[in-house]
Order: sequence, then structure tokens, then C-alpha cells
Amino acid sequence: MKLLVCVKQVPDLESRFKPDPSGQWYSETDLAFRINEYDDYAVEQAVRLREQLGDAAELTVLSVGPDRVVEVLKKALAMGCDRAVHVQDPAPHLKDPWQIASIIAAYARSQQYDLIFTGFQSQDRGSAQIGPTIAELLGYACTTTLVGFSFADGVVTATRELEGGLKGVVKMKLPALVTCQLGLNVPRYPTLPNIMKAKKKELETVPVANLLQEETRIATESFYAPEKKGGGMVLEGDVTELVNRVYAILKEKTPALRQ
Repeated sequence: MKLLVCVKQVPDLESRFKPDPSGQWYSETDLAFRINEYDDYAVEQAVRLREQLGDAAELTVLSVGPDRVVEVLKKALAMGCDRAVHVQDPAPHLKDPWQIASIIAAYARSQQYDLIFTGFQSQDRGSAQIGPTIAELLGYACTTTLVGFSFADGVVTATRELEGGLKGVVKMKLPALVTCQLGLNVPRYPTLPNIMKAKKKELETVPVANLLQEETRIATESFYAPEKKGGGMVLEGDVTELVNRVYAILKEKTPALRQ
């Protein structure tokens, strides 16, 4: 059984962002990068299934991006993936979700994977379109926002998070694709022995031009921080005092109350 898990490298959200010289994206200077949070759950679930199936399965991890994404591929290998594929693209942010999905689908089609795992969405772009679009391009069954997963007799049983705290259960035959959500599992930390073993695992590099030839369909017009607005005011004291102070402030700022 051939398994694929797709991961993305994103900037640490605690970083301080500023536009790059082009004004179309953020500058990577002084930014720390990490694996996308939702992809961590996807990797963990894929590794658990790999362990369940034993030698009957092979698990590949794939990422699209510049040379720095090799770090998240190495982490996934240390977590238990068998091999890695780096689709080398120096500027993936210039491609729309359709193109990124097309790149992944082109590689997946050539390998005929039985089950594909992705994160629910990326933390930087947040479109939540990549997984379902890959499934559509491949003609795979698909279900999203998983918080529960099991596999037996060629059938995936997925528990989905719905609106209003409700959950739904979906059963799918292979081939299929699932997107993973917070709460699905607890991702493991790579151990030192597994980190050392990961260095000997296969890491294939594929130029993005081998998988996608079409031109970019969309372009970012600008990237900028929102304008600063006036701050709020915190009032402390007993209720009577607060009422009087609030009324005084409103009277000062609202012409109708001054009449």
C-alpha cells in the first residue's frame, strides 16, 4: 500500500513580519520557519497507519518549496516516513492553490498512491483548498477536517469536525485523500536515534518545471501591515465612579450629549 503525506514549511507566527522589497510578500530576513501545525497531525496519522500496516506499506512525505523546506522533510523522516520528495520551487508563494495542488497531483499520479494525507489548511495562506483540489484532480474520494481516523479491510473510517460542535462519520474506499485537523492525535517528537536514521533515508529532488508548465494565474498586488488604529481605554474603580467617568468621556466625545 502506497501512502503519501504532504507538508508545508511556514514561518513561526510569533515572528515579526514586514514586506519584502517587492511589496508582494513578506521578507524572510530574521524569520524562523517550522512545519505547518496541521501537517504535523497529518504526518503523525500517516506514520501510525504505516506502523499498523508494517512491511505492506510505504510512506512518502512531499513538500513544495525552496531549499529550506528540506528541514521539515527531515523532521517527517525522523517521525517515521520512509522516503521524502522535495519539489524544488524557489517561489511557491507566487503560485495559487490550484497550481500547488496541480504540482502535487502530477507527482502523485505518477506514483499511484492509495491514500494521501494533508493538513486541513496552511497557517500562512489559510485557503484550505489544496487537499480537496488534489483529490478532485486525481479523482479520489475525499473528506476533510478529520478528528478521528481508522483503517481496516481497505476502508477508511473518518470522524469529521462539523459546525456547532457536531461530528460526522464518513467511510471511504481507496484511493482516497483526507485532511487533518487539531485534535486528531498528539504528534510525536523525533528521537535522537530516529533523527540519525533519517539521514540515511532517500530524499528525491524534483524541479517544479517537471510537474507544472502553466503560467501563474493570479498575482499578489501588495502585502502590507494594517494601519494602526486608536487604542482602547481601560477604566478601573467602583461602579459609581466608572459610570461617572464613562458619561464624562461620552459627553466630551459626543456633541449631542453636550447640548
